[in-house]
Amino acid sequence: MRLCLDASIVGPWVANKTGGTWCEGRGTAIGKFDENGELCAGVLYEDYTKANVVCHIAGVGNWATKEYLGIIFDYPFNQLKVKRMTAPVNSTNIRSIQLVTRMGFTLECSLVQAIPDGDLHLFRMFKDECKYIKGKYHG
Repeated sequence: MRLCLDASIVGPWVANKTGGTWCEGRGTAIGKFDENGELCAGVLYEDYTKANVVCHIAGVGNWATKEYLGIIFDYPFNQLKVKRMTAPVNSTNIRSIQLVTRMGFTLECSLVQAIPDGDLHLFRMFKDECKYIKGKYHG
C-alpha cells in the first residue's frame, strides 16, 4: 500500500469528493494510492483541539482495507492522542452516512439547514469505541 501524507495533494482531492472547500494549511491528511498510482482514498484532519479532531473521509472503489483503516484511526487516537473524532456528513449523502456508521461513528447531533441542500449531521467516535486501533484491524 502506497500512502500520501501531503495535505496539499490529499486535501483538495477530499474536498472535491465531499463537496467542501480546500484552504492551504487547513490540516493534515492521509491519502491512499491505488495500483495505478491514482488517489483512491483520503482523510483530511482539521480543527485539532487536543481533545477532538474533525475528519473528512472520501474514497472511490475498493479503498477501505483493514490496513488503511488501521492507519487512518491510529493517527488521531494514538499519535494526536485525541479522545474523540468528529465527522460532519451532509444529511442527503446516504452512502457517507452508511460508511461512517459502519466504521463505528455515532450520530451526535444535526445542524438543521446548516448546508444548502439539507442538514449537517455530526457523527462522533470515542477512542474506546474504535475497533480499528484494536485487534485484527491494527497492523
